[in-house]
Amino acid sequence: MGAQILEKPTKPKPAPQKPAADVVPLYADRVKVQPRSVKGFYRTVKWAVLGFCLAVYYLVPWLRWDRGPGAPDQAVLIDLTAPRAYFFGIEIWPQEVYFITGLLVMGSLALFLATALAGRLWCGYACPQTVWTDLFMLVERWIEGDRGARIRLDKQPLSWRKAGLKTAKHAVWLLISLATGGAWVMYFGDAPTVVRDFFTGAASLELYFFVGMFTATTYILAGWAREQVCTYMCPWPRFQGAMLDRHSLVVTYQAWRGERRGPHKAGTSWEGRGDCIDCAQCVAVCPTGIDIRDGQQLECIGCGLCIDSCNEIMDKVGRPQGLIRFDTLAAQEAKAAASIDLLAMAAEARDAATVRQEPWRLLRPRVVIYAGLLALTGVTMLAGLMLRTTVEVSVLRDRAPLFVQLSDGGIRNAYTLKILNKRRERLSFALTAEGIEGAVLSVQGAGEAAPGGAVTLAAGADAVETFRVFVTAPKAALAGDTTPITFHLREPTRDEGADYDAVFLGPAARHK
Repeated sequence: MGAQILEKPTKPKPAPQKPAADVVPLYADRVKVQPRSVKGFYRTVKWAVLGFCLAVYYLVPWLRWDRGPGAPDQAVLIDLTAPRAYFFGIEIWPQEVYFITGLLVMGSLALFLATALAGRLWCGYACPQTVWTDLFMLVERWIEGDRGARIRLDKQPLSWRKAGLKTAKHAVWLLISLATGGAWVMYFGDAPTVVRDFFTGAASLELYFFVGMFTATTYILAGWAREQVCTYMCPWPRFQGAMLDRHSLVVTYQAWRGERRGPHKAGTSWEGRGDCIDCAQCVAVCPTGIDIRDGQQLECIGCGLCIDSCNEIMDKVGRPQGLIRFDTLAAQEAKAAASIDLLAMAAEARDAATVRQEPWRLLRPRVVIYAGLLALTGVTMLAGLMLRTTVEVSVLRDRAPLFVQLSDGGIRNAYTLKILNKRRERLSFALTAEGIEGAVLSVQGAGEAAPGGAVTLAAGADAVETFRVFVTAPKAALAGDTTPITFHLREPTRDEGADYDAVFLGPAARHK
C-alpha cells in the first residue's frame, strides 16, 4: 500500500485591488468656476435686468409718499413698531396679513408660469443670487482681469501684486455687501434716519446686528459660494422639472446639427461632420461651469450666455448661428428626425432653415392652469383692496362673571369693545345695541344712553381705541340663557361703520 501524500492547503489569493487612481471618492473638492466675459444679446439682456433690479432695490427706500401729518412718508416701509406695512397709497394692518400671503401666492404662481413657458428664466436673470453674483464677477473681472488672467493669478505664488489685487477685490465686495445689508434694513425704518443713526453710532444693536448679518451673507453667497448656492442650496432646481414639459423653452444644444464634433481648420470641408468645433467656449462662459452639450442638467440656470459664446464662434467659422439656442424638446425631436433625411444633401444646406419647424405651443394645460390661478388670485386681492373698510370693530364679552344681576332685577353684561380707525383723522361714532327690548347701553367714561339710544365714542386717527361697554336688560326681555345682540357702530357724516354680532347671557333658563 503506497504512502499517501497530503498536499498542504493553499490560501486563496486576494482579489487584485484597483489602483488608487481608479477609486471614486465619496466627496469631491470644489472645482472653482472662472467664467470668461462674453458679448451678445442675452448678455445685454442680463446687464439690463441686473441694472434694473439693483436700481429698484437700492433706490426704493428713498422714495417719499405724503400720507399726512404724523404718518411716515416713506413710500415702501414695513414698520414693525407700529406695526404696519406701507406700499405707496396702500396701508396694511397686522390683521390684514392675508394680503401679504396673497402676494406670496402670486409670486409663486408667477414663478411656476415663467418656468412652464421658458424654463429657469427667473434663475438666470432676476434671482438675487444671480444678480449679486454677476455684480461680484464684474468687479472681479475689472480688478483681476478676464478668465485667463484670473486663472494665472491664482496659480502664481503670493506676491505684493497678487495680495494687492485680492485685497482690492474683497474690499469692493465688502462695500457692496454693506450697501446691500444697509439697504435691506431701510425697508424696515425711515431710510435717512437709518443712515444717520448707523454712521453716528446712534442706531440700536439690533440694527447693527442685522446689517452685519446681511453683509456677511451677501459676501459669502455672492463672492465665495456662487454656483454652489444654485446647485446645492437652492431647492428650486430639484422640483422645477415638474413645471416643465416638452414645449417649454430651454437652453438646448442641437446635437443633430453639431455632431460629429471636432476641431476644424479653415478652408477644409464640413462634409461628414457637425458644426461643433469642440472649442468648449460654451463651458468657459457658463457661470455654473457645465457643458450644455451633455443635455439638460440641474446646474443650468438658463441664462443663455453659452448661446452668445457659440454664436461668436459660428460667425468666425462661417456657420449659421443657433447651434445652441432657446428651443423646446418637441421642436428638437422634430428637427433631429428631419435631419436624417438631409444626410445626403450638401453640408451647407444642413442648418436650421432647412429643417421642418415645430411650432411653439403657448397655450398648454399647465400654462392655462398657472395663468388662471394667478389671475384669480390677483382679482381676489384687488377685490379685497377695493372692498376693505376703513373702520372695524370687535367685541369681547367678559367671561367672569358671566353676568351680574342688579338690585332692581335687571341683568348686566360687560364687554370690551375695540374700534379700529384706519383713517388719518379722528372720528366720532354712534354706538347702539340691538336685539333686546328695553336694553340700556353705557360706556365707561362716555356716559349712558336711554333705552334704544346711542353713545358717542371718539376714535383716534389711524389707531385702535378700547372701551369698556355695559349692557343692562330687563330679565323678562331675555329669550333664555343666551340672547343674540348686535352692536352697531356708525360715523354719521360719512355713513361709515361696522357691525358686530355678540351674545347676552342671563339666568332665565336656569330658574324655570
